[in-house]
Amino acid sequence: MILHTYWRSSSAYRVRIALGLKGVSYESRFVHLVRSGGEQNQPEFRAKSPLGQVPVLELEDGGAPIFLSQSLAIIEYLEERFPAPALLPRELLARARVRELAELVNSGIQPFQNTGTMNFLTEVAAELDKARWYRHFLGRGLSSLEARARESAGRFLVADDVSVADVLLVPQLYAARRVQISLEAFPTLLRVEAECEKIEGFAVAHPDRQPDRQ
Repeated sequence: MILHTYWRSSSAYRVRIALGLKGVSYESRFVHLVRSGGEQNQPEFRAKSPLGQVPVLELEDGGAPIFLSQSLAIIEYLEERFPAPALLPRELLARARVRELAELVNSGIQPFQNTGTMNFLTEVAAELDKARWYRHFLGRGLSSLEARARESAGRFLVADDVSVADVLLVPQLYAARRVQISLEAFPTLLRVEAECEKIEGFAVAHPDRQPDRQ
């Protein structure tokens, strides 16, 4: 199993956490998203990921390579292939809540900080106020996540077991700090993050511990 990854990508960070929590060994292949115009744009990588995004999980099926992109799809695959420890609750409504919180991050926050999004905006809007952009979109998304988490959180975002929602939360808070978003207004998220940081699967996936960190 090979993970095509980049140390600072929050989406790749998610998958590294899931792999670590499940104790799955894998080989890392590093895709630098900035150097030489972005290695993700090279034809060889585009054949693996049509949108030119990391992460990509490379598998083997009948001797042929299979490439799976999109972090949530990869995490769901890992959940089904390696069901223990579970990252989705057994109870129906709790499972739905985990997926809701995960999508608040995946669809409602992360696209607005994506490298490709910001590169394009910088190109077409020379006067773009990046700080204002981040404050608006990331702040709105994190406020929504905080409000929902207050209703569902125990030790973690949904009750007392680690879930996919937590796997997405930690990289998102890392990304928010990187663009200098104040997190003081999100005490529930910060408390859950602190609990996650006690777990080795989260710790080993941290960007600062990746071999390709620049």
